[in-house]
Amino acid sequence: MTGGRDFAGPNQAPGTIYRRLGVEPIVNGRSTFTILGGSLMPPEVVEAMRQASECFVDLLELQDAVGRRLAAVTRNEAAFVCGGAAAGLFLAAAACMASETADGVLRPEEMAGLRREFVVHQAHRIPYDLSIELAGGRLVEIGGPAGTDESELEAALDSSTAAILYVPKAHLAPAVLPLDTVIRIGRARRVPVVVDAAAQLPPAENLWRFTRAGADLVLFSGGKALCGPASSGLIVGSSVYVERLARNAAPLQRLGRPMKAGKEDLIGLLAAVEWYLAQDHSALAARYDSVVDHFLAWGHTRVDVTVTREELGEAGQPTPRARIQLRSPARGARDEVLVELRSTPPRIDLLPDAADAFYIAPETLVAGQEALVTGRLDELLDRRAG
Repeated sequence: MTGGRDFAGPNQAPGTIYRRLGVEPIVNGRSTFTILGGSLMPPEVVEAMRQASECFVDLLELQDAVGRRLAAVTRNEAAFVCGGAAAGLFLAAAACMASETADGVLRPEEMAGLRREFVVHQAHRIPYDLSIELAGGRLVEIGGPAGTDESELEAALDSSTAAILYVPKAHLAPAVLPLDTVIRIGRARRVPVVVDAAAQLPPAENLWRFTRAGADLVLFSGGKALCGPASSGLIVGSSVYVERLARNAAPLQRLGRPMKAGKEDLIGLLAAVEWYLAQDHSALAARYDSVVDHFLAWGHTRVDVTVTREELGEAGQPTPRARIQLRSPARGARDEVLVELRSTPPRIDLLPDAADAFYIAPETLVAGQEALVTGRLDELLDRRAG
């Protein structure tokens, strides 16, 4: 989801501010990856952040006020803005481990006696669960590629368990227990469930669906589908855990202090969530369908590619994308095409798949860029064929 335009300032072409530094902007057909900047913020969010930059404010008061407003609009008991979804995972781990401390604050010198194990399905291991280890937690895997039995989760929960981590990606469902099963078992053993839903928007209902199912804390990226600041994250959940989480976060001088969210991030994320919930999501879905259809139609004009529609995005969210397979390619042809697309302006970044295929995601393409992508592909593929 682009959410608007590349903000360049009055009378400046998009990307001017980057080109001044010798950095050429990228046409993003990969999706809302942090390494490409997440998403593009709509004007409403940019303007809210500009206004937030104009004066000083007590950040604790602002966090509390923004949290109350975010909880109301997302239909949750409590909410907190953090410095990215990975920071949210760190803070969630801290809150769960600190459940037995006198003041709910996690301190290195007190960790030896705390519950520090986080149970996670093997299929739910992600690069970002390092944030749990950074907080002092230990990951305990259950299950495998073929599936997971309830008895495996029950056996893993003991006096050392701080929480269960769950990553609700639809394409992983066959390998993991359903979330309602995990919550039922966790509640019976008084173990909280943390849901890492960083990229699980759309649908918008996910902002409250997981907590209504019984999850204690749910994390979302502020810089993906919400189109907020890339350095922001949204945490929703029970007031008990959110309040404890806040005790371990910036601006307080606690373990979470380095993962700071500034006043502009707080206001920007609030504006982004309000903007996102006000969108016509059916119209957005129709636009994504139209972009994918463009690539399907283009594929019918060529004999050297096969283009198919994939129903899920790279993180398992229900956002379609196009998959392009090179027919009878020379060794390394796919990588050569992707490297040339990315290295020569207008630079285009696409997501590789199998040895000879790649994906194009519609949500980060600005209107009209789908034609630019197929035009560049025509040039490169025709040159290779000639």
